[in-house]
Amino acid sequence: MSIVLVFCDAKDGKFKSVTFEALAGAKRIADGLSASVVAVTIGSIADAALLGGYGVIKVIQVTNPELSAYSTEGYAQAAAEVIKSENPVAVVFSATSRGHDLGPRVAARVGHTLLADCTDLKIENDELRALRPIYGGKVQMWAKVTGGCPILSLRPKAFLAQSVNGNAAEVENRTVALDTSKIRARVIEEKVQSGGALDLTEADAIVSGGRGMKGPENFTLIEDLAKALGATVGASRAVVDAGWRPHSDQVGQTGKVVSPTLYVAVAISGAVQHLAGMNTSRVIVAINKDKDAPIFKVATYGIVGDAFQVVPKLTEEINKIRA
Repeated sequence: MSIVLVFCDAKDGKFKSVTFEALAGAKRIADGLSASVVAVTIGSIADAALLGGYGVIKVIQVTNPELSAYSTEGYAQAAAEVIKSENPVAVVFSATSRGHDLGPRVAARVGHTLLADCTDLKIENDELRALRPIYGGKVQMWAKVTGGCPILSLRPKAFLAQSVNGNAAEVENRTVALDTSKIRARVIEEKVQSGGALDLTEADAIVSGGRGMKGPENFTLIEDLAKALGATVGASRAVVDAGWRPHSDQVGQTGKVVSPTLYVAVAISGAVQHLAGMNTSRVIVAINKDKDAPIFKVATYGIVGDAFQVVPKLTEEINKIRA
């Protein structure tokens, strides 16, 4: 039986939303290649069998005491062992910070080719092709792997999570042996900031502000609009470099790459490095007083006007509709 392996992202024993998106991408591959989807978790997940509702026939839960906390070398060893034993036709990771760290190392270990940050997939002539940005996001390229098993990382929010009518997935617990001498870094302590906003890479809607907001005190306008939309606040690199917002808010090639359903760019001109981080968003709304700003070239809807006049009115109208 041909299989597509999906490595799941989880936190505190629960699957992250990117896992279900990755499963949707894997299901598309499996359907096109007459294969089945097998999920892999590092560590035990209590409700792993529920992945059957997303097209998974089996979940392999890999365990080892050294895998209780994330380590690049430990996880890469475990993932490579599963790939070698299962001989899949394709392997899928999520293009999260962990996926970006793990994918290339696993690909090197098993000797297969990695296609990173894919935003679309299709099967042509019984061959898998993946759409991925190159040259800093200025060009989209359809790529295929000739020979061997392709390893892909899928950009968050690029694939819509979809449940299917399926039985509970079979769950297999598998213990792997690791060469602990290769694990050079270990997590000693983890401190999690409580009460923070949803991470940009997982947000379904984002409102980002640029240098045109003129100062950190004016980001209350961005925050109010984000609250009205149920969105997460983002920022351009210029804003972060100026110290107005933390680096965790930065959207762009040197920040976070996002693909939300809705992206609102306020007072952002649209430098290439920023566009590379958000141009695959499904709906882009640009608000800028410069009608020639590059952001309008990728925008679904554009509003030419002063953000200090447009944003408060937009927030007011959205709040009226929600009320």
